[in-house]
Amino acid sequence: MSIIEQAAKRLEELRRSGVDLTARQSSPEVEVAPRAAETAIPQLMRRVGDAATAVIGTSAPNAVRPAGGKRVEPTTGRRSQQVHIDFARLSAGGFVTPDAPRSQLADEFRVIKRPLLTNVQGKSAAPVARANLIMVTSSLPGEGKTFVAINLALSMAMELDNTVLLVDADVSRPSMLERLGLPPSKGLLDVLTDSALDLSDVLLRTNVERLSLLPAGTAHARATELLASDAMNTLVDELATRYPDRILIFDAPPLLPSTESRVLATHMGQVMLVVEAERTPQASVTQALATIESCPVVLTVLNKVPHSRLGAYYGYYGQYGY
Repeated sequence: MSIIEQAAKRLEELRRSGVDLTARQSSPEVEVAPRAAETAIPQLMRRVGDAATAVIGTSAPNAVRPAGGKRVEPTTGRRSQQVHIDFARLSAGGFVTPDAPRSQLADEFRVIKRPLLTNVQGKSAAPVARANLIMVTSSLPGEGKTFVAINLALSMAMELDNTVLLVDADVSRPSMLERLGLPPSKGLLDVLTDSALDLSDVLLRTNVERLSLLPAGTAHARATELLASDAMNTLVDELATRYPDRILIFDAPPLLPSTESRVLATHMGQVMLVVEAERTPQASVTQALATIESCPVVLTVLNKVPHSRLGAYYGYYGQYGY
């Protein structure tokens, strides 16, 4: 029997015995029951308040968004970690920032993201399955794919109708957190190897309103195999359907030195291939494109164009059919 029920029972017994409960000069025995009830009620309210706090802001697969309101998450008791990105440091590194005035780089990424968003919104000539899954890769290492992936994610996060999750899928050579000035953190590999971990445990919410991060996670000897595993396939499926308004951008390994990106590409709706100007051999680009020919949409971005030629290549991109 709860403390409130005990107090109520005691009050009823006193009433039946003829005791005047309204009198101020009551016996000590009479005073016990009301005080117990007065103490128990605030305690119960505090418990209810704690439960309500646990509901708000948690993250889980079956989240719902009421009309005109923010996303409401089910009660898993888990909450993603909040991190702070230093915009001044980010800008100094050559990245797009939400608080920066209009720049040539920001305009270039506005041009680059537009066909991707058109496909996500279902406004293209032909529908693209899983258009919200976008993989950024390159033919060879060092062509600037991580730079492009981060800038693309930041630019898309400035849109009004979508949220963005940037995933560091380059598990052998992760660099996303370092580029963003953030400390190492658990992430993708930890979820793939530890069934007790939920995505909510490793997702990082940033001070960019619509941008979250999924780091590569703890280094693992079989990282490349994990990325090509059934567990990764299941995780990608979950990420694709968890939130209908979310765009997922995967910073993936280069295509030619490894095979995991080729496997990952089979789950993507769109692939962006970064090509370094005046360095990447045409044969390498052709070979890389051949490995992902099954992907519905492939775009190429020419990166590291010399300043003297920026005018000729401003906003350059190419699209390779459906």
